[in-house]
Amino acid sequence: MLDKTGIAKRIAQELQDGWYVNLGIGIPTLIANYVPDGLNVVFQSENGILGMGPFPFEGEEDADLINAGKQTITAMPGAVIFDSATSFAMIRGQHIQLTVLGAMEVADNGDIANWKIPGKMVKGMGGAMDLVASSDNIIVAMMHTNRKGQSKLLRQCSLPLTGVKCVKRIVTNLAVMDVTPNGFKLIELAPNVSVEEVKNATEGRLVIEGEIPEMKL
Repeated sequence: MLDKTGIAKRIAQELQDGWYVNLGIGIPTLIANYVPDGLNVVFQSENGILGMGPFPFEGEEDADLINAGKQTITAMPGAVIFDSATSFAMIRGQHIQLTVLGAMEVADNGDIANWKIPGKMVKGMGGAMDLVASSDNIIVAMMHTNRKGQSKLLRQCSLPLTGVKCVKRIVTNLAVMDVTPNGFKLIELAPNVSVEEVKNATEGRLVIEGEIPEMKL
């Protein structure tokens, strides 16, 4: 199965030349480190930077350059920095071709829950609700199960929703799946992972058609 880096590498294959891409906090931030050679992709961070680069090498960090998760980042040549109002005008104006988010739960109809666990303190809801409401192309990067081994890919989310019927594709440590009217459709398997393992780790409806290929990383 994949680790977090492997998930990021697989999602990096979804990038297309000329796209503007928003990366959420957590696993999605790693994607900037694995852009395929020759691809011109501009990463946007909701705290106000266009042209976000990969993480800096140790000792080269600039505390004034951070992403939405407060991690230090680099800026690509030509990058611009602006206020959050401009950033969210860009998001709400649908100028982002791809949004990649982490999630605590995803339902098999495309609902996503990723902003709050009841009873736990949160600093704020962040920008995920704007992103899922404004983007037509949403990929979720997540672990297939929680620390107790319980599925995070459900028939119905139990946590407060961030967005409704908005997720298009999910990449986990076990598989790549698309959201369809009939549930999660299994597209690819992670290395050394069987279809049976994915079945056992998925609570929501799972569609399996024909031979499922292994991911190429």
